[in-house]
Amino acid sequence: MKIAILGSGGREHAIAVAISKSIKVKEIFCIPGNAGTSEVAKNISIDLNDFERLYKFLNKNNINFVIVGPEQPLVDGIVDYLEKFGIKVFGPNKIASQLEGSKIFTKNICKKYDIPTAKFGVFENKNDTKKFLRNTIHPIVIKADNLAAGKGVYICNNRDESKIATDEIFDGKFGIAKNILVEEFLKGEEMSYFIITDGKTIKNFGTAQDHKRVHEGDKGKNTGGMGAYSPSRLVNDELEKKILNKIIKPTLKGISALGTKYKGFLYAGLMIVNNEPYLIEYNVRMGDPECQTILPKLKNDLMDIFLSCTEEKLDQVTIDWNSKKSLCVVLCSNGYPEVYKKNVKIHNINKIVLDENNYLFHAGTKKQDNKIIAIGGRVLNFIALSNDFSLARKNVHINLEKLDWKKGFYRKDIGFKVIDQ
Repeated sequence: MKIAILGSGGREHAIAVAISKSIKVKEIFCIPGNAGTSEVAKNISIDLNDFERLYKFLNKNNINFVIVGPEQPLVDGIVDYLEKFGIKVFGPNKIASQLEGSKIFTKNICKKYDIPTAKFGVFENKNDTKKFLRNTIHPIVIKADNLAAGKGVYICNNRDESKIATDEIFDGKFGIAKNILVEEFLKGEEMSYFIITDGKTIKNFGTAQDHKRVHEGDKGKNTGGMGAYSPSRLVNDELEKKILNKIIKPTLKGISALGTKYKGFLYAGLMIVNNEPYLIEYNVRMGDPECQTILPKLKNDLMDIFLSCTEEKLDQVTIDWNSKKSLCVVLCSNGYPEVYKKNVKIHNINKIVLDENNYLFHAGTKKQDNKIIAIGGRVLNFIALSNDFSLARKNVHINLEKLDWKKGFYRKDIGFKVIDQ
């Protein structure tokens, strides 16, 4: 089979490496890809917003199957568009993808199907929002309704912070804002829970804890993710049953009631309070960097799993996992998540030791004259598997320290809740 992977991040590199091991896969194209994907695939420079040009390329090159990595093309309807031409696509359609595309859409499903989540209010302008916030007990959570690359969430400890959040969202920091979501602040611990489904069968696809804040100790601004570890320290059989029965299954029932099936990955961002799960938000694809953290533990042929989803045969697949623990640290450009320099050369990347327990996935990189150049905020993902989280982090740091790149930084405390506390 000829496969196309849409996206350019660490998630897409991890997927490309995983499916490159499949005997079913003859050739992989990454659109647009990065320096890492070029080692296992052909990178093709096509704007993912240009559906027509994308289809023409797929058709001309007889590409049989498309895997969609990032959220934007899913929310924009790339699955619906390509399926019209008979191309198999792994990922949810446009209606189902609104679970990530609109936080208010998701909240309304929660309300209708009694899915546990934070209490919330929806506001259409600055004045009404600020009037409400003046009489509201803080901390409070304020969210942009639309996609915001993981950065459109504000935890506001006082009225000044909530005023800044309101202004930034309505002033267009994350695109045109028609609505704003104000939520109750839930005090607990976050967990990422993943499933894969073909519209009929649900299979667990791992758990993780992401580290969103830019600075150590979970301080500073939100990012796309500074690192993760898997499995989550919170997961247990009783909690999993609650997550599936109270959150996942009612959500999929809600999507089904809209006349469609949910197919693909579903990532539930949860707050766990006294072993009770509350839905924070959904992502309609694998998380990044959670994908890079989880996929190295997969024993199966990933391509078989993707095919079974599109053919509604997931019930015939048993997903097997390596029992080791996994930890990922993301190396970022100085200044991220704000302004950072691009086109900066990274030295000594060839000194990184990679094997069955140590992985490196590229994100914001490109190749230029056989050199690796940093072009993004999140640049490289270092992963280690071990029987012990502490050793996994130590091995990640050993590889990180081999690089010669003074323009980058990383959090040294990824996994602190399972290692240092």
